[in-house]
Amino acid sequence: MEQEKNKTFIDKIWDLFASVKFAIIIFALISLTSVVGTILEQKAEPAKNIQILSKIFGESLAPTLYNIFDKIGFMDMYHSWWFLTLLILFSANIVICSIERLPRIWKMVREPISPLTEEHLEKVSIKRELILRGKPEKVKDFVISAIKGAGFKVIESKEDKGYQLYSQKGSFTRLGVYITHSSILLILIGAFIGIFLGFKGFLPLPEGMSSPVVLLHNDSLTQTEAHEKEMILNAIWTSSGSISSSSATLGMDENTLKAKMHKYGIQPLGFTIRCDDFDVYFYGSSDLPKEYKSWLTVIDGGKEVLKKTIGVNDPLAYKSITFYQASYGMVPNAQGKFILRITPKSGAPEIKQLNLGERFIISGTTMEGTIRDFSRALSFDKQGRPITYAEMMNNPAVFIDFKEGGKEKYSGWILKRHPITAKLPEGHTVEFIDIWGVQYTGLQVRKDPGVWIVYLGCIVMSIGLFIAFFMSHRKLWVRIAEEKNSTKVIIGATTNKNRAAFERKINKIITLLSKKQEGEK
Repeated sequence: MEQEKNKTFIDKIWDLFASVKFAIIIFALISLTSVVGTILEQKAEPAKNIQILSKIFGESLAPTLYNIFDKIGFMDMYHSWWFLTLLILFSANIVICSIERLPRIWKMVREPISPLTEEHLEKVSIKRELILRGKPEKVKDFVISAIKGAGFKVIESKEDKGYQLYSQKGSFTRLGVYITHSSILLILIGAFIGIFLGFKGFLPLPEGMSSPVVLLHNDSLTQTEAHEKEMILNAIWTSSGSISSSSATLGMDENTLKAKMHKYGIQPLGFTIRCDDFDVYFYGSSDLPKEYKSWLTVIDGGKEVLKKTIGVNDPLAYKSITFYQASYGMVPNAQGKFILRITPKSGAPEIKQLNLGERFIISGTTMEGTIRDFSRALSFDKQGRPITYAEMMNNPAVFIDFKEGGKEKYSGWILKRHPITAKLPEGHTVEFIDIWGVQYTGLQVRKDPGVWIVYLGCIVMSIGLFIAFFMSHRKLWVRIAEEKNSTKVIIGATTNKNRAAFERKINKIITLLSKKQEGEK
């Protein structure tokens, strides 16, 4: 009690951070808040999280709870001051706990094993005895061979009545918990680097369009703010990402522009990404998407430096920034280019890009076609009238009028996913390959410079946990003493964990000795 009273404030703080109970409390808080942060979508539009809260707490409480959670910081939890504080406290606890206990453990690791007195040998936790025929000198050789067979290096010491053999193995395993502690710190360091130097955003990029920026969040904005954000984006796109040119176009200084970009979550990439094309592939004749791909080009310093086709599990990475295929959609009011492959009955195929209402001629003939209509998802009602049944490009089709010699010949729908509709009665084919410029690819964009440190931390943690749970510090003493016409062998051992496994190994040593004794008969 007197010692507690004499402790300074700093000593008490040190003891608090060195406490395992404090570690459990901090870890529990991190875990509980992370559960909330997982349920609520981070940096999402309010309507999404209000809908989630409505399902859990009811529609009447949802808006109020949303406002409370928003003020606390749960809508961007992993960047909130209190969550970062919890991580810092947890890191400090790990460091101080390690510093507090490491000197004692390090001494045990470094301390060489030495012979035990007969009295101490009687008190060890694991003890076995057996009687072997022969003199101690001869028995000693059997015992050394058996101990080496169990994987121990033997140190020999001469005693009055015989010998003592001793060995230890795995003293370094006592450091397993500190290796695990180090791995947690590595993971936290990687997380902090990712939080402060990285970002996670999204980019809806139409076919044929380029962008030098990504959007970090999609907050609800007033009409004035939305207009200002659109003006800033247009200026940045026009200037290929140049802040100085954009600020001149907008009539504001660079610092003001950077502040507004930060406010609206506009993050420069340092290069430009372009969507050259996008397409969706379906299972058979169903409307279930099988995969969707984006053809992307990276432009840096005015030059195309990288091209890649990405899919859901095959992202593009450039300068520590990774682009993932996440979603897709239709560009509102877009007028795309129809891509047709036109193959005469006897002739080579020809690719044409046409606008709605534009005509084409089949090479080597007088037959011409005109694109009259387009449907993203063509179907027919009960009366046989064409209808569009979906907003996406589930079953794209073009309606083409055909003339020959200036006279109407026939007309009909040509469907992209049904090549049979491309065959004309005369043997020509007019295939609808794609309509370009009406879809956008939804890219998830992530920069996490700390991710490799996190990966390293995970590897180190695996090593630390393996050492801590599956390996142990084992000490072994064997006293060989002459007793009448035979030799008494006393085996003593200790281990800091996995005692049952060590006892099996000692029993194996005894079995080896017994077998060798039997072989001497």
